[in-house]
Amino acid sequence: MAAAGGGGVRGCPALPLANGRSIPVLGLGTSHQGGYSHDAVVHALQKCGIRHIDTAKRYGCESLLQKAIKESSVKREDLWITTKLWHSDYGYENTKKACLESCERLGVEYLDLYLIHWPDAHVLGKSNREVRAETWRAMEELYDKGLCRSIGVSNFLISHLEQLKEDCMITPHVNQVEYHPFQRPQELVDYCRTRDIVFEGYCPLAKGEALTHPTIIQLAKKYGRTPAQICIRWSIQNGIVTIPKSTKAERIQENFKVFDFTIAEDDIEILNGMHDGRHVSWDPSLIV
Repeated sequence: MAAAGGGGVRGCPALPLANGRSIPVLGLGTSHQGGYSHDAVVHALQKCGIRHIDTAKRYGCESLLQKAIKESSVKREDLWITTKLWHSDYGYENTKKACLESCERLGVEYLDLYLIHWPDAHVLGKSNREVRAETWRAMEELYDKGLCRSIGVSNFLISHLEQLKEDCMITPHVNQVEYHPFQRPQELVDYCRTRDIVFEGYCPLAKGEALTHPTIIQLAKKYGRTPAQICIRWSIQNGIVTIPKSTKAERIQENFKVFDFTIAEDDIEILNGMHDGRHVSWDPSLIV
């Protein structure tokens, strides 16, 4: 892992993308349904040195983030901003329009990373594959124009990525998927690595389920850390770009204090062995 430059977090390493840019390995996630706090984002940027922010049109907080970023006084070039395209905007022209609208809400001239949020297109009379291909062609154009510095997908499985490979020109730079000790899709991680797709994990704490697991509590005691820090550090040591969500300043502070310790290899293996296939978020396996 390289040290983060522009778009990095103080003391936070970055992973190189296939296009030569580097994505900070730790970011702050946002969400809908009470998943946004202005004060927490400002605190994250000003006090924790966080520079990687992950959001989506669906979360409804792009405009709120613009205010928090302005208030933080962090320079745009020092930030890594990811947002996502929701399926109601899939299709060639819709995608380009939606990207510009997201940029406007965020108050930015470009996105560091733009993701197709979900593989199911919900378009009558067209297959998911057709709509994904048409949408990705628009993403490629946005990338060529520099409006999106990197482009990727979210919740895509090997079958979805294989179709995209056949239908399009540019390989996604990132695939963002649920990743925590109970959901460790190693075959998908390995596939992405063979194709130079950086794997990004959301729900690293399994929506809190991991924090009460006896094994994780035991390891937290062993390392003098919190269960959340164990989960986040484990994810990062597995080479995953990790984006925990929190609306509490003290939790964000805690989640980002993970670069001053290392989990031993045998303990990593214990955590790796906890995979039981459960999802705490969406399961894309039924989407063709």
